Order: sequence, then C-alpha cells, then structure tokens
Amino acid sequence: MSVEFAKVLIEPAYRKVAAAIGARILSRALREGERLPAETELARQFGVNRSTVREALRELESRGLLQRRRGSKLMSVSRPRQESVAQGVSHALLLHDVTVRHLWEALTILEPPLCAAAARARTSADLECIAAAAAAFAAQRDDTEQAVHHTAEVFRCIGRATHNPVLGLAQEPLLRLLEPSLRVMIDQVPQARARIATAHRRLLEALAARDEDGAHGWMARHIRDFRRGYEIAGIDLGRRVTAA
Repeated sequence: MSVEFAKVLIEPAYRKVAAAIGARILSRALREGERLPAETELARQFGVNRSTVREALRELESRGLLQRRRGSKLMSVSRPRQESVAQGVSHALLLHDVTVRHLWEALTILEPPLCAAAARARTSADLECIAAAAAAFAAQRDDTEQAVHHTAEVFRCIGRATHNPVLGLAQEPLLRLLEPSLRVMIDQVPQARARIATAHRRLLEALAARDEDGAHGWMARHIRDFRRGYEIAGIDLGRRVTAA
C-alpha cells in the first residue's frame, strides 16, 4: 500500500519576513513606538531583496502592527486601533449571515455581566460619560440616526467603565451591528424610546450606587426589551443584520 503525503506549502519570502517581524512585535521584544531599521538594513539581515522587505512591511502595516510616523522614512511599531479590529470582526460576522436573533443572544450573554463589572470598576468620569450619552439620546426626538448612535454610545461608555480592554474589544463589533438593527425597529414601536430612556436612567442609578445586581438585572431587562420591540414591530428575528 503506497503512502501519500500532502504537498509542502511554500510561502512567499515576504510572508516569512512579515512573520519574523510580527513575532518580535507580539512577544514585545519590539515595543510600541520603537523604530525598525531601514529597508536596506532589513534586507541585508534577512538576506532578501528590498522589494521583499517592503511588501512584508506593507502587510504588517495593514494589520496595524506598524505605522510610518509623519516626517520619518522608518516604520514604527504600533498597536492595532480598537476601531479597526472591531470593524474587521463586524464585517466577518456580516459575511457569516448573522441574524437579529444571533445578535440578541450574544448581547444577552455579554452585556449584563459586563454591566455588573462596570458597577465595580466605574469612576466619576465614567458616570459622566454614560449620563452624557443618555442625555444626548433623550434629546433626539426626530433624528433616528442620532438616537440609535447615542444608544450604542451608552453601551460603549459602560464597556469603558469596566476598565477591561478585552471586554471593550468583545463588545464593539456587536454594537456596530446593533445600530443598524435598532434603526429598523425603533420608530415602529411607539414606546421604544421611552423604554430605552427609562433603562438608561435605571442603569445609571445602579452604576452610581455600585449596585452590581441592579446593574446586571437592568441590563438584562434592557436587552430583553430589544427583542420584544422586534416582535411588536413584526420583524422576523431570523432577518439578517445589515451593515451600518
């Protein structure tokens, strides 16, 4: 019986260079803000053409690991911006045919315990951020676009109040999908805005009192209200979420 082996994957040289530099960055051997050597020097060290190094640097720049500072010809180590990471994940979710039901279930799992964590860790500045977003929502009586945006901002401010970057990164892709999903429902349910405003007020009270149970409970109720709004509006929960 003959034995067959899979073909060996031969990677382009620029990807090997990108992987080597990327490994140094992710291990923190290269720190944020540190400059890389010039392309000619990197080409000498890796034993490749300068064009190969240039392509590797472009790939790392597109991933947010490198950036070229203004006035400098050298690449510097950077951190991927949260907005870019979230946008990539939200696009991937859209391409995986995420529905309103999927989004609601994910928010149900993530947001109530996140809100409880915010009740423990929040600062006075965090409360001001949440209160400002809630007030901005309440002021938008006719502008649906802005009302939806400020609703998501309340969630974002609560996420930041946890002072846990992992939770913020987990939350943001969902909020980018929540905005367009909420937009199709909010004006079809007469009581939607009033119920959202009430939830904002009660959440702020619980967070101000550092009431973890109250924060968890009101956020869970707030998320349940979203689903109830879709049902009242007659929107199929199996409807695919659209891009903002």
